[in-house]
Amino acid sequence: MAWDVHYRKGVWLPQIGWWLDAQARTPRSFVSHAHADHMARHPEVLCTAATARLMQARLPGRRAETVLPFGRAHALDFTTTATLHPAGHMLGSSQIQLDHAEHGSLLYTGDFKLRPSHAAEPCATPRADVLVMETTFGLPRYVFPPEAETIARIITFCQETLAAGATPVLLCYSLGKSQEVLRALAPAQLPVMLHAETLRLTQVCQRLGMTFPAFREFDAQALAGHVVLCPPFANGLLNRIPSRRTAALTGWALDPGALYRLRCDAAFPLSDHAGFDDLLTFVERVQPRRILTLHGFAREFAQTLRTRGWDAIAIGQGNQLEFKLSG
Repeated sequence: MAWDVHYRKGVWLPQIGWWLDAQARTPRSFVSHAHADHMARHPEVLCTAATARLMQARLPGRRAETVLPFGRAHALDFTTTATLHPAGHMLGSSQIQLDHAEHGSLLYTGDFKLRPSHAAEPCATPRADVLVMETTFGLPRYVFPPEAETIARIITFCQETLAAGATPVLLCYSLGKSQEVLRALAPAQLPVMLHAETLRLTQVCQRLGMTFPAFREFDAQALAGHVVLCPPFANGLLNRIPSRRTAALTGWALDPGALYRLRCDAAFPLSDHAGFDDLLTFVERVQPRRILTLHGFAREFAQTLRTRGWDAIAIGQGNQLEFKLSG
């Protein structure tokens, strides 16, 4: 019997009674990482220790937690074991591999990044019969340049802005991307100020063992010479910086017209997701018999996989299947 996989604002596996990254309250759910669109107030969760700590910081409350280290198999019931593997997306982010006596193995990636990260454990690529994978950047135009090159461009932007007497403001989400950027800026020894929420979550990451270069909380009275990290659309903070240049740090910087759409002075393609080439590499390493794509350009990427000989379909979307006609 094959795995029965559904998507309803989260992946639902009725054969074992578990959700994966459910966005609304469910009886029990695996939580791949502590971003808001991957968690909810579930009474019971399965996750890594770092995700549990960060989830509590962002979504306080009482819940039953099954906390697993990477690589250790855990019996969910008499027929199914769960093993967590690093996803490379942010601190503590994980994939879940489910091994069932009848259905075989299923790997669910959650958000993942195959490229090395400054702030996440290296992504794993375990073998599985069924692969449920996120495909946020599932079009060929989303191939990211080497991150060392992108970081060098970000540092140059900051240095040039400071030299012009303005404040460089790097727009990046408070959890995950901000810690990545803060650590990546360390060699440049730039003084850094953090938005209050970015500061709070960075301090949680510190308590989880992550090290950072010096930083301080945003102070409008002492801005001179500092780089500011803050979430996108933090207008309250931005309005307190009269002379500023803003840069969005996002994979969507590869889109034409990104500066206009993102309303910033510069945009750099720094992403914590897999690019198109990494998505293909991931599939090659996992070697699944069946692939279910999810999020972003899921339908387009599933079609790409089918043209390459893989059995692939997007979850919860219409799929235009290809048929080879003889004659």
